[in-house]
Amino acid sequence: METAIRAAGLRKRYGDHQALNGVDLCVPAGTVLGVLGPNGAGKTTTVRILATLLDADEGTAEVAGYDVRTQRRDVQRSIGLTGQYAAVDEQLTGRENLRMVGMLQRLDRRAAGRRAVELLERFDLGEAADRRAGTYSGGMRRRLDLAASLVADPAVLFLDEPTTGLDPASRLALWAMIREQVAAGVTILLTTQYLEEADQLADRIVVVDSGQVIAEGTSDELKRRVGGERLEVRPVDPAQLPAVTEVLAALPGSVPALSEDGRFVSARLTAANSGLATAAAELERRGIEVVDFALRRPSLDEVFLTLTGQGGRPAAEPNEPTELTELTELKELKERSLA
Repeated sequence: METAIRAAGLRKRYGDHQALNGVDLCVPAGTVLGVLGPNGAGKTTTVRILATLLDADEGTAEVAGYDVRTQRRDVQRSIGLTGQYAAVDEQLTGRENLRMVGMLQRLDRRAAGRRAVELLERFDLGEAADRRAGTYSGGMRRRLDLAASLVADPAVLFLDEPTTGLDPASRLALWAMIREQVAAGVTILLTTQYLEEADQLADRIVVVDSGQVIAEGTSDELKRRVGGERLEVRPVDPAQLPAVTEVLAALPGSVPALSEDGRFVSARLTAANSGLATAAAELERRGIEVVDFALRRPSLDEVFLTLTGQGGRPAAEPNEPTELTELTELKELKERSLA
């Protein structure tokens, strides 16, 4: 399969802080790579380098077949970028925003107008097309921003925490729009703080910590790395929790523990464990009635916390863009693609 994004040995230092320390990425065309990591891990720095907004100190990268250092303009014409803050002009209407971006992308006035209408309808903004973007809700501005990044039909789309601050309904709507782009063949690199988002959208996930990729795989592969499945048993009578613990302790290799809320007992099971039927029969023999007897897999949240730990970290990368600098950079990127 063709590779849409490739990075090898990316390093970036801000003063005494090593923001990136040898990041390698490989993203097949038409897929979604989810990039997870705590604040200050290097996610945004990686995106800025791949989008030509920042130079790496060391390493190489190609996007859509072009070198990000020596073929910047070709990269810029091939990508769309949506950052953590909606880069729209609030004094212009939704239609005017998209028409302006189209003309910056060298579409003639008529073609830019047609493209604006098409995207406004696709992103359910048709009725608000001639309202100033400053009157839009947060979700509407995010949709307009995503539409703007798609005006030129990019081959690669960078989404840097695109749903930050959105309500659940707006987030689901944006997810649906992202899936549409993937179905159309667009390659997406998605950074997110919402682990469910990566679970839902990403074909593969990389976990970044302290400027390095510390784990990579599908969601299922990463969950298997954390450990086997977990049996959770909740009795009707909380007084029987000690007896439930005894039953689960008899399973091969299991170490049962009471949940933090004190309502159920859970035990990690080995992959080859076949004692579930025995445990269920023993609970019944002891007369322990249960509300829940469930085999659960590790969540992506557990994977994230296990792989990265919870030690102290900087709240942000040094020189990480503020809202103003990021908006400026996004607009400059769109304008530079003119040349």
